[in-house]
This record gives sequence, C-alpha cells and structure tokens, in this order.
Amino acid sequence: MMKDKEERRNWAELPSELTSLILGRLGAVDILENAQKVCTPWRRVCKDPSMWKKIDLRDLRNSGMGDLDFDILCRHAVDLSQGGLLEIHIENITTDRLLTYIADRSRNLRSLGLRMYYSSGVTKKGLVKAITKLPLLETLEVSHSLIKLDLKAIGYSCPQLRTLNLNSSGLSGLPYFVKRDDDDYALEIVESMPGLRHHQLLGNMLQENKDVTDGNTDGLKSDRRKTDQFLTKLFLSVPVGFSSVNYRRI
Repeated sequence: MMKDKEERRNWAELPSELTSLILGRLGAVDILENAQKVCTPWRRVCKDPSMWKKIDLRDLRNSGMGDLDFDILCRHAVDLSQGGLLEIHIENITTDRLLTYIADRSRNLRSLGLRMYYSSGVTKKGLVKAITKLPLLETLEVSHSLIKLDLKAIGYSCPQLRTLNLNSSGLSGLPYFVKRDDDDYALEIVESMPGLRHHQLLGNMLQENKDVTDGNTDGLKSDRRKTDQFLTKLFLSVPVGFSSVNYRRI
C-alpha cells in the first residue's frame, strides 16, 4: 500500500522552495529547454529570478546540445534574472553584442568568466566597453587566444576587483604573429588594480630581456633568471594583503 502511494506521488505538488532546490542542481540549458516545460508549477519556479543569480554556459557544445542557439538561451537566462545576476560563465558563444547585453542588464554582477578561443566574436574594445558597466565586479576569469586585453582600462573600471585569472595557454600552438609578451599585463595589473588579492597568469610570455639569444642556452637561462627577478620585484610592489600569485609560461 505504501509503495502504491509513493508511485502515485505528484511531484508538481512539492513545495516551491523544495522544487527550487531540486531544479537548481540543473544547468541553465536543462532548465530552459526541459524543466520549465514539464508543468505549470515547475515553470513558475523556473521563472523566479532567484533561480538565475548564477548562469553557467560552459562546455555546452560537448554535451550533445550543439544544435541550440546559445546566444538566445543566454539572453533569455539573463532576462529571467531581472537584474539579480551575480555570476556568469560563458564559453565560445561570446560576442561583443552579447557581452553588452549582459552588462546592460546585470549591473550587480560580481563574477564574470569567459572562455574565448579561436572562434570568439569578442574584441578588445567590446570587452572593455562591457566591463566598464560592471563597477561591482570582484572576480574576472578570462581564457583567450587572439585578443590583447586592456587590463589597465579594466582595472580602473572595476575598483572592487579582488581576483583576476588569465589563461593564455591556447597561444602555445599559434603562429608567431598572434603571440605577444605579457610584461605589459603585469605592469598594468600593478598600476590599476590596487585591491587585487588573488592573481593567476597561465600560459604567459613574461620576459625581462626581449633580445634573441641565437641558440645560446646560457643566455636563455640568464633571461629566465632575470624574468624571475623581474616578477619578484614586480609583485613586491603590490599592496599589503595580496595573498596569492600563480604564473606559468607557455
């Protein structure tokens, strides 16, 4: 008898708070494409702005959802947040127009994560324009391959920035003409981000001496030692309270 009652349980009659906790474990696409279409009570929960404080749209093309229009889905999710979005992560679907759309509707955003490799439609100007609209941003994570970021403009626009993670590892297999050194990155960070507390720079090309060593391995070793000395002096100049630095060369 008990088993029959459990089999007849109507999940649509669960308290909305419990339904929200359950559906909150789903990804944004699953909620938009599936959960909200199950029944009216679930749709009501899925449209609650509290469900959209965090949006994660990473690794979607590898999850069997490659036929969906992620740009439209992202805009829909941002609209549902009704200005309450605090954290968003997006990958390879990013364009200048989408970033502007997000920034215009998410002035309270605290964390922005972008993965932009090869097919990205984001430009340096477009990225800076969007981020200048996010003065409360505390965490910025950017994985990129083909654009030179303007960290000085970003730093001055985001005085609350505490964590900056940059990953340029995608540059390792690219031709020379799209590569660049990251000395300017490091200097811009120190100059414009006094409140920064955590910084990770992966796949960087920091260097102290830009001269070619012409196969002289002693000279190369010397350059690497100078780079380490340069980094030490650089990060000793940041404000007291800077708690973590991690960097890795290409």
